Amino acid sequence: MRRRFIVRGRVQGVFFRAATVEQARALGLEGYARNLPDGTVEVEAEGTETALESLLRWLWRGPPLARVEAVEEVPCGEEPLPLPFEIRR
Repeated sequence: MRRRFIVRGRVQGVFFRAATVEQARALGLEGYARNLPDGTVEVEAEGTETALESLLRWLWRGPPLARVEAVEEVPCGEEPLPLPFEIRR
């Protein structure tokens, strides 16, 4: 399965991408996290349904300094996803 999320709130400058990479790798997911110009973070991941649901629950919390206001699921991209999970710039 493959899912893509846009995370809104105070999610840039709080180690959100690095913490997402750590969490996603622990779950065995492929994909990436990247900052978007509007202040959100985009996360695209591929793996088991169970792992993706765990990631989604984690995205709603994020790392300690983050303040997540919303997590929106959006259509997935078409390009192959990196393994291991990475930060994109």
